[in-house]
Amino acid sequence: MSWAPPRLDGRISLVTGATRGIGRGVALVLGETGATVYVTGRTTVDEIAAEVTARGGLGIPVRTDHADDSQVEALFERIDRECGRLDLVVGNVWGGYADHDWRTFGAPLWEQPLSRWQAMFESGLRAQLTTARLASARMVEQGAGLIVFTGAWDDPGEYLGNLYYDVSKAAVSRLVTGLGHELRQRGVSVVGIVPGFTSTEAVVGAFAAEGMDPPEAAHSPEYVGRAVVCVAADPGATSLNGTSVQTATLGGRYGFADVDGRTFTQFRMAAENRLD
Repeated sequence: MSWAPPRLDGRISLVTGATRGIGRGVALVLGETGATVYVTGRTTVDEIAAEVTARGGLGIPVRTDHADDSQVEALFERIDRECGRLDLVVGNVWGGYADHDWRTFGAPLWEQPLSRWQAMFESGLRAQLTTARLASARMVEQGAGLIVFTGAWDDPGEYLGNLYYDVSKAAVSRLVTGLGHELRQRGVSVVGIVPGFTSTEAVVGAFAAEGMDPPEAAHSPEYVGRAVVCVAADPGATSLNGTSVQTATLGGRYGFADVDGRTFTQFRMAAENRLD
């Protein structure tokens, strides 16, 4: 499949946690559409914004610690001043992997330190809630907009292998469902876009430490970006409001492949992780 990015010229977008991984992939693909993209993170925002601009959009760097409410509020106020509207927000920031050891990811709850709860929920989920609150307030006022969260999961019948992680991902899915319900008659949609196994820098590094490459089923971060821009460009995307959908499913819906031409089926956990 050849990739012809939809045009989102003039759209004002925000990608939180855009300095690496999925956030960076989403920001770069938005650049290909001609969108204006505010990119946030604690490091390298200038470099990522420059890459967005090189792809054909307009990248605007805003160094932001999303664990600090005052910084997040200042970010949204800046967009208000500079643009007067906000069309797309991609809530991707996620501090949930701080203090994490991939070698003990699958350990049972009683062997997991309580500090990992703090990381998953205070640095992870709370940042998503803050983004949702500030974005939805503005979009309701303007009567239009799309909010996307990349941290949801699409199948409550699967266990994600780590209780902190599983509960946090379920919470993001519920955030999408509940906020979608509240927004359903206000011209604003919220969608969870669920990545499969993704070759982020952290994943590649974790496999390299074991002398391995990521599995063949792993897709690039930009594959998620392609899903985001296709949903953003779809006038019928309101049908997805309040739902969480796998990137591979959206690939089939919109007919796009990964940057290397591969297509994917839905990512599923191993059979022993089924809860039914």
